[in-house]
Amino acid sequence: MTPPDPSRPAHPAGARPEPATPLAPAAAADLTARILDEVEKAVVGKRQPLTLVLAAVLAKGHVLIEDLPGLGKTLTARSFAQVLGLDFARAQFTPDLLPADLTGSFLYDQRRGAFDFRPGPVFAGLLLADEVNRTPPKTQSALLEAMQERQVTVEGQTFALPDPFCVLATANPVEYEGTYPLPEAQLDRFLLRVAFGYPSAEHEHDVVARRLARRREETVLDQVTDAAGLRALQATVEEVRVDPSVARYCVALAAATRSHGHVQTGASPRGSLGLALTARAFAAMRGRDYVVPEDVKAVATPVLAHRVSVKPELWMTDASGASVVAEVLSRVATPTTLEQPVDPARAR
Repeated sequence: MTPPDPSRPAHPAGARPEPATPLAPAAAADLTARILDEVEKAVVGKRQPLTLVLAAVLAKGHVLIEDLPGLGKTLTARSFAQVLGLDFARAQFTPDLLPADLTGSFLYDQRRGAFDFRPGPVFAGLLLADEVNRTPPKTQSALLEAMQERQVTVEGQTFALPDPFCVLATANPVEYEGTYPLPEAQLDRFLLRVAFGYPSAEHEHDVVARRLARRREETVLDQVTDAAGLRALQATVEEVRVDPSVARYCVALAAATRSHGHVQTGASPRGSLGLALTARAFAAMRGRDYVVPEDVKAVATPVLAHRVSVKPELWMTDASGASVVAEVLSRVATPTTLEQPVDPARAR
């Protein structure tokens, strides 16, 4: 048998498209609002967490959705894939899942006498890593390169992943039997961690009524944009300005988590960068081409809380990453910035 040829090109699915042209701020805000309106037809009454998930996608980040069963985690991933027009793949993380089951592997073709690469589910625009904490660390680590470098290496050969590429991972926060805690290195790769929580009685009734009315299990949503449109939105986010005072505010918030009395390890520099990136997406979704401190505050908890580890002796108390971030937000001085209208010269 001939071993895989290291000089063979990357899998076609990983071809990089041409750079996208940014949208005007008003056009970006309108498009993101229509995306959220469509997703909310399936995931009822969860506008705020859906907004955070979309902000992470626009910032080219990945999301960990940690919540109880039956609260719409998987439905959220499928809905965003439909509405954004992305190729969707689901990887069910189980104790016997191997890294090759995720990344793909080389198989020998006897007719051709050569090895062919068979891509795994990671070669998708949106990957649902379902119950990511149910697989051993060896397989969890297979996601690290994909999430950070947007590529995978198999048998010494590197394959680029599609662009855009986003991982939406789910985890059950209360069921620990048969699970493996996510290592801090992998948690740090998730731009946001969000939770949906139980719906209100009115929204829960709406869910039941919609299911009875459509007379089928699946929910079919309209495609609002496609991969090219999403790349244009991501390019728009890259144009959003961050004032130096706001950037220093992001750094101060992350640094304050490291010196908090309840904290064993605080947010890394990737946390302060995540604040700035997500705040830019949040501003773009509101039709602005500049970030204000309120954008940073709106995303601080989902960006920083999962990067904070409280001291073991406080695990039986109310201390948590979220409580630390809330206290840090109240302590760190908010910079004074003057909101200005969008510069017409920057509108495209």
